[in-house]
Amino acid sequence: MKQIWVISKRELQSFFDSLTAYIMLIAFLGFSGLFTWLYGSDIFMVKQASLQTFFGVAYWTLFFFIPALTMRQFAEENKTGTIELLLTRPVNDWQVVLGKFFATLLLIVIALAFTLPYYITVASLGKIDHGAVITGYLGLIFMSAAYISIGIFTSSISNNQIIGFLLALAIGIMFQFLFSFIAQGTGGIVGGVLDYLSLSTHFESVSRGVLDSKDIVYFLSLIFLGLVSTEAVLTKNRR
Repeated sequence: MKQIWVISKRELQSFFDSLTAYIMLIAFLGFSGLFTWLYGSDIFMVKQASLQTFFGVAYWTLFFFIPALTMRQFAEENKTGTIELLLTRPVNDWQVVLGKFFATLLLIVIALAFTLPYYITVASLGKIDHGAVITGYLGLIFMSAAYISIGIFTSSISNNQIIGFLLALAIGIMFQFLFSFIAQGTGGIVGGVLDYLSLSTHFESVSRGVLDSKDIVYFLSLIFLGLVSTEAVLTKNRR
């Protein structure tokens, strides 16, 4: 765990050193604040003490931001050759993968923590479902973790950050749109399987306040698959 934490701190610091973290935080808070409070189906238009509007906005914002954060995780080090230096240190592949994964996830958690004043403000305006708020934040964290695992995998198989970004976005679109879209026109077992593979289906369930075991298993499985695939790529590159 010590090595994972050291790598995580190093990666998180690199986000702030390169201004990536500041740009992400400002952009995320700007987009979420604008569409939650001022524009479109904002909280005042909905006229309910609920953060569902924010969760919907954050869901789409993070969907595009996460590939931009993960695209450099391995691609840049593959290009410059620094990944070889990292792998020669007394750390194993899993520690490297988990260190980079948790660093990006910590940045997302920090961004979400800055939105807690939204929760406090809405709670002061009316009776709010605190359970739905908690599961809504959990849903965003689960969703972010899943896309981070996908993003670092696509970054590990490329030397180009843009390619890593586009691959992560393409895979994300599959889970975000295609599976649910195809499931709507497909019946039976196949339709049920495709609907289960849709990430949006599970996020909507969690964000509504329903913390079902099948949703947790889905997110954990997707995270595990992404991390295992990344570790396999690193192991192959060692040879």
